[in-house]
Amino acid sequence: MKDLRIVFMGTPDFAVTILKTLVESNYNIVGVITAPDKPAGRGRKLNESAVKLFAKSKGLHIMQPTNLKNEDFVKELKDLKANLHIVVAFRMLPQVVWQLPEYGTFNLHASLLPDYRGAAPINWAIINGETKTGVSTFFIDEKIDTGEIILQQDVLIDPNEDAGSLHDKLMHAGSQLVLETVKLIETNKVSTKAQPQDEETKTAYKLNRDNCKIDWNDSLKNIYNKIRGLSPYPAAWTFLQNEEEILEVKIYSSDIEEESHSFSIGHIITTKKELKVAVTDGFINIKEIKLPGKRKMDVKSLLNGYQFHESAKML
Repeated sequence: MKDLRIVFMGTPDFAVTILKTLVESNYNIVGVITAPDKPAGRGRKLNESAVKLFAKSKGLHIMQPTNLKNEDFVKELKDLKANLHIVVAFRMLPQVVWQLPEYGTFNLHASLLPDYRGAAPINWAIINGETKTGVSTFFIDEKIDTGEIILQQDVLIDPNEDAGSLHDKLMHAGSQLVLETVKLIETNKVSTKAQPQDEETKTAYKLNRDNCKIDWNDSLKNIYNKIRGLSPYPAAWTFLQNEEEILEVKIYSSDIEEESHSFSIGHIITTKKELKVAVTDGFINIKEIKLPGKRKMDVKSLLNGYQFHESAKML
C-alpha cells in the first residue's frame, strides 16, 4: 500500500462532492487548490468557491493562485510533498504542476472520453440527444482531456432529463469512480488505455450566447433537447415579439407535441394554462419561462398577469 499525500484541485459544487468523499474515506488531503475569490452581486462582495468553503470547514490547507506557473505558488506546492494530484472541474494545468507528483495527476471528466472533451460535456450530451453518457478518470498530459484512461462508468440519460439532474447523477457516479481510481493507485494495480486518436469524436464546446439561442426553424426534438440541455443553467434564450415589444426571454422547461399544422414558425398560441410555440413538426409547449427583470415562473403564473397579442411570436 502506498502512503498517499493528495492535493485536490477544483472549484464548483460538482468538485465538492468528490472532495467530501475522499475526506470521509480518510485520505490524506495535504492541500486544496481552488479559484481566487471573485466579487459578485451588487455589493461586489467577494465570493468564495464551493470547494474553498468546504475545505475551510474541514481545516484543509487552501491555495488560490491566479497564476499556476508563479514561482512562489510552485514552491508552496512542492513543499506539501504531495505524491498524487486529483483534478475535478478546474482549469488547464501547466506541465510544471501536473508532472510534479510521483504517482501522477489524474482528472475526472463528466463524459465517456474521447467524446465530449471540453468545457460543457453534461450540457452537450443532452443537447445532442444522447441516451447515455458517463464519467472518466484519466492521467493528465499536455493537451485537454486526451490523457490515458484509467476507469470509466456509464450513466444513462432519461428521455426528459435536464442538465441539472444529469449533473447530480454524474457527480455521484464520479465520486465513486475517483475513489476506485485512488484505490488502484494506492495498491499499485492501476492500468491505463490510450484514447483512440483516429475516430470522429463529439465536442463539448464552451457555452456562449450564440449556441444557447433557440433556432425555432430547427426540429421539434432538437429544440426540446436544447432547452433541457441548458436548464437550469445557463438556460436557452430567445426573443419574444409581442406587438411593438421585443423581449429577451429564457426558457427552462417544455413538453413537445408532434402534430401537423399550418401556423408560421415561432407563432405563439395561448390558453389560460398553455403557451405553445409552432415549429416545423409540431409545438413546443413551454412550462417554465423568465421575462427580463422577473423571476423564473411557471407558464400558468405568467399567463395570469401577461397578455399575449394574437400576432405574438418567438423570433
